[in-house]
Amino acid sequence: MESPSKHTPSTDDIDDLARLLGADLANGLTAGEAQRRLAQNGPNELLATPRIATWRRVLSHFQDPLIYLLLGAIVISLTAWVFEGREGWPVDAIVIALIVVLNGVLGHVQEAKAHDAVAALARMNAPAASVVRDGQVQRVQSVELVKGDMLVLAEGDAIAADARLVQAASLRVQESSLTGESEAALKDPATLPGPAALGDQRNMVFNGTFVAQGNGRAVVVATGMSTQMGSIAGMLAATVQQPTPLEKEIAHIGRMLGIAVLVIAVVVVGTVLLIAKPASIGEVIGVLLLGVALAVAAVPEGLPAILSVVLALGVQRMARHNAIIKNLSSVETLGATSVICSDKTGTLTRSEMTIVRVMTASGETDITGGGYAPEGQVEYKGARLQSGPVLAEHIALLSGGSLAGNASLRQVEGGAWEAHGDPTEAAFLVAERKLGITERRERRFQRIGEIPFTSERKMMSTIELDHEHGDERVLICKGAPDVLLGQCTRVRVGVEVVALDEALRAKFLADVDTLSSAALRTLAVAYRPLAADEDAQATESLERDLIFVGTAGIIDPPREEAAVAIREARRAGIRVIMITGDHPLTATRIAADLGLVDAGAVALSGTELDRLDDAAFAEAVRHTSVYARVAPAHKLRIVDALQADGSIVAMTGDGVNDAPALKAADIGVAMGITGTEVAKGAARMILADDNFATIVEAVREGRGIFDNIRKFLRYLLSSNMGEVLTVFLGVVGAGVIGLTTADGALVLPLLATQILWLNLITDSWPALAMGIDPAGDDVMARKPRQSGERVIDADMWWGVVAIGAVVAVVTLLTMDMYLPGGLIEGERDLANARTAGFTVLVFAHLFNCFNARSETASAFTHPTTNRWLWGAVALSGILQVGVVHLDLLNLAFGTAPLTLDQWLVCGAMGSVVLWFSELRKFLRRRAKK
Repeated sequence: MESPSKHTPSTDDIDDLARLLGADLANGLTAGEAQRRLAQNGPNELLATPRIATWRRVLSHFQDPLIYLLLGAIVISLTAWVFEGREGWPVDAIVIALIVVLNGVLGHVQEAKAHDAVAALARMNAPAASVVRDGQVQRVQSVELVKGDMLVLAEGDAIAADARLVQAASLRVQESSLTGESEAALKDPATLPGPAALGDQRNMVFNGTFVAQGNGRAVVVATGMSTQMGSIAGMLAATVQQPTPLEKEIAHIGRMLGIAVLVIAVVVVGTVLLIAKPASIGEVIGVLLLGVALAVAAVPEGLPAILSVVLALGVQRMARHNAIIKNLSSVETLGATSVICSDKTGTLTRSEMTIVRVMTASGETDITGGGYAPEGQVEYKGARLQSGPVLAEHIALLSGGSLAGNASLRQVEGGAWEAHGDPTEAAFLVAERKLGITERRERRFQRIGEIPFTSERKMMSTIELDHEHGDERVLICKGAPDVLLGQCTRVRVGVEVVALDEALRAKFLADVDTLSSAALRTLAVAYRPLAADEDAQATESLERDLIFVGTAGIIDPPREEAAVAIREARRAGIRVIMITGDHPLTATRIAADLGLVDAGAVALSGTELDRLDDAAFAEAVRHTSVYARVAPAHKLRIVDALQADGSIVAMTGDGVNDAPALKAADIGVAMGITGTEVAKGAARMILADDNFATIVEAVREGRGIFDNIRKFLRYLLSSNMGEVLTVFLGVVGAGVIGLTTADGALVLPLLATQILWLNLITDSWPALAMGIDPAGDDVMARKPRQSGERVIDADMWWGVVAIGAVVAVVTLLTMDMYLPGGLIEGERDLANARTAGFTVLVFAHLFNCFNARSETASAFTHPTTNRWLWGAVALSGILQVGVVHLDLLNLAFGTAPLTLDQWLVCGAMGSVVLWFSELRKFLRRRAKK
C-alpha cells in the first residue's frame, strides 16, 4: 500500500485513491488487515494534553514578582521579630501571609472550572461507526477505524474520520463546527478538478462532523491526529496562551517595587549609619531592622488581594450581563482590546436561515423579520402585500416550498420558536406564516408520495392530495432555479397559467442573478397537477412539464443588536473584523448589513491568503476587515499578525475551527449556547447569550476596571511613598526638626507598629472602595490604550513622588510644631508630637483618596458618587480616633491623646495634599487647553 500523504484525496480519481490506500470499495478491508493497520498506525483518537494537577494550578497563582516580593517581606518580618526577642505575635508577617493566601485562593476559585481544550477535542470523537469489513456492514468503535476502511453513513451519524466519498444519496453534512458555515453542506462523490478550501471539498467528509440528511459511503483517508480535527488539536496544543496585559504589568510593577525596596533599604540604612554612627553591634542591628521595616512598609502588601477582589467583583458584574470570565486578569484585558475578530455564523448572525426576498412573474417582494420567529410581513412596493396576482403567486411559492420539505417549526416554552430539520426548509415555513396561509395550506393538502433530493437532480418533489379540488393529485417541486426552469414549460402568472416563452425564461434567470449578486441563496418552486390516468408512483419521470412559480432569496440574517454593538465598538476606536468559513459574497453582504464595511467591499479568501508572503500578509491584515473561506490555520495566522502589529486582539468563535485562534488571542471569547466544549475550553471568556453586543458591554466594564486599577495604584503607591519619605527625611533632617533626644540620640519619626497600622486602615478599605468607583466619564468615547502603555506611566510616577513628598513634608512640619527646638518651637513631648505627625499622615492618606480618583478632574467633581469610599474614609477616621484615645491602643501603638486644637491642626495639615493636588490638576488642565 502506497502512502497517500503526497496526494490530495479530493482531487484523486477514486479508483487510484483506493489503490493507494489498499482499499476494497466493494467489500471493505478484512478483519485481519484492519487489525494489522491498527497495530501499525495506532488508534483513531486525538492526543489529549494531560490535565494539570490541582496543586500545580494553585501554585501557579503564587508565581509572579509581586508575590515573591511579599514572600520576601514575610521572611524579613519574621527575621526582625526573631532579632527583637520574639515578643508577642509577628503580626505584620501574619497579615502579609494571609493576604498572599487570599490572593491565591481567589484566583484559583475563579479559574477552577476551566477545561483542557484538547481533552475536550478528544471527547468529541464519535463512540462508534458503521463500516464494511469482510463484505459485511459492522459497527466498530471509532478508535478502531483505519485508513482504507469503508464508512457507511446514514442520517444522524457522527463521522469518525476523514474520508473520501464513494457514493452519496441526498447527503448533507453539518460541518459548521469545522468550517463555520451555518448550512449543512451538500455532498457529491465527483472528483474535484483542483485543490479547494475545506468548505468546498464536497466529495470529502471530516471527523467531528455529522450527517444531517441522506446516506452514503466513503473510504477513510486519515485517522487520529492526521485528520483535519487532529490538525486543529495539534495547533491548539502548540499554541501558547500568552499572559494578559495586566499580568505583564503587575509583574513589571513587582519588579520595579523590588528594585525600589532594595534601593530604599540600602539608602536609608547607609544614611542612618553615616549620621548616627552607632557605637555597638546592637545599635547596628537596630539600624538594619529600621531599613528592613521601612522596606516592608514601601511594599503595598494589600495590592494583590485588592486587585483580585476588584477583578472578582468585575467578573460578577459581567456574569450578570451574560459574560463569563474564566481568568480574573482577562477582565482588564477587555478594556485594552483594540481589535475584535468575530466569527460570522451564530455570532454576528442568528444562525437561522430566513427568506428575505421573493421574485415571481408579476413582481418582487421583501419579507421583513429575521430568524425562526414568524414576526414580520411580506411587503410589495413598500406596503404590506394585500391582494392581486403577486399575492396569488406568493401563496403558491411559499406554500409549495413548505410542502416540498420535511422541516417542522414549533413554539417552545417561553415563547421562542425553534426549527427541526433542514434550516432552508424551515425558512419556507416561517415565510408562509408571515403571509398568513399556514392553516389554510395544512387543511388543504395531504402528502401521499416523495421523490427525495439528490445532488444529481438538485431538486426534491412531493405528491400531494388537494382536498379543495376533489383530491386532485399535485406534484410540487423545489430546487435549484436553473435546473427547475429546465423542467418547466409553463409559468404561473397570478391565478392563470401561461406558456413559458424565452422572454419569461430570461426574466427568471435574471431574477436569480439579482438574488445571487445580493449574496442570497436561491431556491425555486414549481408544480403541476397530475392527470387522473397518470401513474402517481414517486419517480423522477414525473418531474417534467412543470409550472414555474418563482424564486426565493434566503440568508442567515445578521443580529440587529450586533449592528448596534459594532457602531459602539467603532466609537470606542475598536476595529471589528469578520473571519468566516462562509462564501465571500455572503460574508461581505452580512458585513455591509452590519455596517462593518461599506457596500462593495471585497473579502479575502483563504486561497488568496495562501498566496501572500509574510510581508504582504501583514499588510493585508492591516486593511482587510472581511475574510471568507478560511481554514483554522488562517484564523490563527491573522490573530498572530494583528498581535505582531501591536494590537490587543479579542477573538470570538463557537466551533472547533476557532479554538487555536481563541487560545492565541489576548482574549478568546467563546459562545456559550452554540459553542463547542473545545471552543469554551480554549477561550478566556464565554458569552452565555451568544450575543456580540455582550462583548462591547464587557469592553466597557473592562475599561472602567482599568481606570479603577490606576486609581488605587496611584493611591497606594503615593501613600506608601509618603510613609517612606517621612521616615527617610525624618532621619536625614532629624536635627533640623528637633527629632533627637537630650543626649543627641536619633529618634524615628514613626514606630514600626504605627507604619503597620497605617497600612492596615488606609491601604485596604479606601483602596478597595476605589476599585469599585463608578466611571467618571464616557469610557467608550476614547481610543483603546496602546499595547505598550503602562498602567503606571512616567507621569503617574512623578505624581506619586510629588504627592509622597508633600505628605512627608506636612507630617514632619506638624511634628516640628510640637517638638522643642527645630524650625518651629514647640512644647509637647515626643509621644504627643509623634502621634500628631502619625495622625496627619493618616489624614493625608484619606484626603489623597479623593485626589487619586482622577489625574485631571477635580476631587470636587461628583464627590458623592462613591458611597463606599466615604464609608471607608469614615471607618478609617474612627479607628484613628480610637488608636489615639484608647489607653490599650496607646500602649500598643505608642500614641498619646490629642487635644481638640491638635485634631483641627492635624486635619488642616492633612488637607494640604488635597489643595496641592487641586493646584496641580488645574495647571495640567490649563496646559492641555
